[in-house]
Amino acid sequence: MSYGVSAALQSAVYQQLLGDAGVSALVGTAIYDALPTGDLPQTYVSLGPENVRDRSDKTGAGALHLFTVSVVTQTAGFGAAKAVAAAIGDTLVGANLALSRGQLVGLWFDRASARRSGKAGRVRRIDLRFRARVQDT
Repeated sequence: MSYGVSAALQSAVYQQLLGDAGVSALVGTAIYDALPTGDLPQTYVSLGPENVRDRSDKTGAGALHLFTVSVVTQTAGFGAAKAVAAAIGDTLVGANLALSRGQLVGLWFDRASARRSGKAGRVRRIDLRFRARVQDT
């Protein structure tokens, strides 16, 4: 197994989200790995948890990364959050990300969950989970 591609994959996903016109039109640069201190924007994207499984084979080391990208908003209703989630899916699914280490074999949507949280359910959150197959070169 190789976990060595993890940081490269995260960086490439972040850059893909930040550079996508559709995502930028909806959240600007409010895409975070670590939430900043102070007030947060009304809607933002957060890179979240990751689980990794070995997918090495006779050709070399590889891994399957199951990672989450979250959309969080205080906007009423789920419509705005779903628009951001759709833009995220559009830019990531099937993307040919250039990694600083290793190689992306494929990137697929796995599942999503939408829920209310916070005081009186005013915060909407959609967690999108993706599967990325990588090879370490």
